[in-house]
Amino acid sequence: MSVAEHDPQRLLNRRILSRPRDEDVYRRAQSAGLSELQARILAGRLHEYTDDIASLIDPSLRYLAHPERLQDARRAAERIALAVAEGEHIGILTDYDVDGITSHVVILRTLNELFGVPMHKLHSLIGHRIFDGYGISLPLVERTLALSPRPSLVITADCGSSDEPRIARLREAGLDVVVTDHHALPTAGPPASAYATVNPTRSDCDYPDPTIAGCMVAWLTMSLTRSVLIEQGVAAPSTPKLSPWLSYVALGTVADCVSLGASPANRAVVSHGLTLINRMGAACWRVMAERLGDDSVPFDAETLAFQMGPRINARSRLDDPYAALHFMLATDDASARRHLEVLDTDNQSRKAIEADMVESARALALDALAEGASAIVVFLEEGHAGVQGIVASRLVQAFGRPTLVLTPAAAPGMLTGSGRSIEGLHLRDALQRAHELAPEALPRFGGHRGAAGIGVPRERLAEFREALLTAVEEQLGGRELFPYVLTDGALTPEQLSLAAVDELARLAPYGREFDAPLFDGEFRIEQLRPVGADGNHLMLELSCGAVSLKAIWFRALTPGELPPFGLGDRLRCAYKLSRNRWRGRESLQLMIEHAEPV
Repeated sequence: MSVAEHDPQRLLNRRILSRPRDEDVYRRAQSAGLSELQARILAGRLHEYTDDIASLIDPSLRYLAHPERLQDARRAAERIALAVAEGEHIGILTDYDVDGITSHVVILRTLNELFGVPMHKLHSLIGHRIFDGYGISLPLVERTLALSPRPSLVITADCGSSDEPRIARLREAGLDVVVTDHHALPTAGPPASAYATVNPTRSDCDYPDPTIAGCMVAWLTMSLTRSVLIEQGVAAPSTPKLSPWLSYVALGTVADCVSLGASPANRAVVSHGLTLINRMGAACWRVMAERLGDDSVPFDAETLAFQMGPRINARSRLDDPYAALHFMLATDDASARRHLEVLDTDNQSRKAIEADMVESARALALDALAEGASAIVVFLEEGHAGVQGIVASRLVQAFGRPTLVLTPAAAPGMLTGSGRSIEGLHLRDALQRAHELAPEALPRFGGHRGAAGIGVPRERLAEFREALLTAVEEQLGGRELFPYVLTDGALTPEQLSLAAVDELARLAPYGREFDAPLFDGEFRIEQLRPVGADGNHLMLELSCGAVSLKAIWFRALTPGELPPFGLGDRLRCAYKLSRNRWRGRESLQLMIEHAEPV
């Protein structure tokens, strides 16, 4: 195709599309007693779903499968139980993102508070994103081996499946490694040197839901360990269950963007976890609610995804992640506030770095678009490795293409990168294929369907890019790519009400593969004014027939820019319904995601 056919400006135009609807799910939902609006939401998100929808619309812990269905879980639990009984020193090695940090909290609190392992026998091992890299890195291995006394058992969470060489190094030194993880395994299978590998994506695993997050795998493994300790008479039958820790599992599940669609397990733990969180029993939840304000309570999945998650991630993206761990473990509000202040400061720094990187990355991405590339690979020489994934997400939203953003790695001659995918492309599988096409150009990678991390030799960047483009095109089969928003159709004037907000709330939690409801419709502009410190948000008053509505459109404008429409014009909007609280009064407000003049 010619360059003209791949005009970048044309490809920047975001399109409003209607979600395809599964008519069978639509009928079954209404037969189950749901309203037409609720049935429409389900049918737009559950395609070819033949299981009982009751498990999705009424999330319950009874839908969790027994942890023994996880391959190697019994072996893992028995090894952990032995370490508890024998008084061994135990290392807890986790990833540095929210899933890893919440996993760490689950394992540490279980060992210490429920199983009685003293804190001086527990060693927290969390890698530094910039200096150590992802997973069981060599620097982290060396620090583990330098501990005195040295742990005889290392339990991983949210990492380890692709780290056989480093696990072998630990094993040679006499350490047993129990891997708990949820990332896709390499083609060679589970790491051979691990004592046990608990991962629902294993081909020989009978667990019915491979989409659970790393923190959930850790929770299930530790729950089974409790059962083993009771069976062996080491722990009393009255030993408390791990149910209270589902608050942490809810946060890690939402923040790690695993499926909240056709996953009864994920929906159950998030729903139950939010109930626990909103009791505000832990300092981390209380202090976060205090910081966000009264209108933030009760927390929902969006609060976890867009308020708590980014603050915890920011620390590990820019610096040492232990402040995030200390925040989650804080036992009093004063110490939680101190740690949250650190997280908040880092989050503000992260936003500034992100803005600069997005601007540079967009300019480079336009060159790839002009060539008709099906994927974007951007190298930022001055970029910060901790913000790669966020920048990749922004480019996916802007251009509708899978994106990988790379920056220089700590190791000389290497680049490190993070990627985000689009609907219909399994990113980790695409990277596996790219590795097969050019193994020396992609010596290290890992991840899952929606996100992945990579290591690429600097001199082989072009070779990696070509291999990835081939792999992506093989999966997508020539599908047209463009940025878009998917909506659930139009609402009648009668449906533009707080009653509809309540109706939709009964289908929560919303998240990845179960997106929050988004509607589209035409409105007349009655009032508009820029708001915000930079004047980049728009406050509007819209009318639809006799109905008048308040609306807010965040980041609608570049600072100093005027909107391309005015009073009396008609807009086609993609919007969410929200409840606006002001001085004790509630009213309906539209949250505009995208709009275009009619």
